[in-house]
Amino acid sequence: MAAPSTATRLCLLAGRTVSRLSATHRRAVTLAAGRSFLSTSSRNYLQFRLDERTAHSSLDLFKKNTGVIYRLLGVDPSHVPNNPERFRDWAVVFGEGQISSGRHYWEVTVKKSQEFRLGVAEVLMPRDDCVGTNGSSWVFGYAQRKWFAMTKNKTVPVTLVGKPDRVGILLDFDAGVVALVDTDKPRIIYTIKVQFKDPVCPAFGLWDGELLTHSGLEEPEGLK
Repeated sequence: MAAPSTATRLCLLAGRTVSRLSATHRRAVTLAAGRSFLSTSSRNYLQFRLDERTAHSSLDLFKKNTGVIYRLLGVDPSHVPNNPERFRDWAVVFGEGQISSGRHYWEVTVKKSQEFRLGVAEVLMPRDDCVGTNGSSWVFGYAQRKWFAMTKNKTVPVTLVGKPDRVGILLDFDAGVVALVDTDKPRIIYTIKVQFKDPVCPAFGLWDGELLTHSGLEEPEGLK
């Protein structure tokens, strides 16, 4: 299925804990040998595209793989290449960025979606899970006109955000920080503290409309 059941989604949005998927149902992920993940501009700003190999069959990529749109029916899963990197149960796609150090910043246009998650996840996160439901992904979500921070299937309400057209994500791998950024101020709205152990990449979940990513950006001044 491309999205959580109604009951599960209501529990998640209420900030309650929902049982994690059993480890027996997880599949190991093996990355293709020799693939290049991290791209930087001349000023060393992180640049990435969305990785089609990871995209669930209900997600279409566009604008040279910097945008993603949700299709209610999507493509028959049997009609897309079968590889261990693809999400089969959840409408998730990863960015082509393997990050293991440093401080990085990107933005996402969210004005055409009413239900999404965005943040980071371990590159080798199990493809049977959804971002935010395990201890290897850290995301900010929006649904039912409310924002929340989510990891390990636990949600925390994020207030004083509203519904901006565009938001930022700040990742400081060495300091263990994933932050949601108000791009208008700019200011950090909410911070998730993490003890990273493995390389991570940009991560996105989408169940309505579309998202457009903007990378290769300089971090706004004043973010701490």
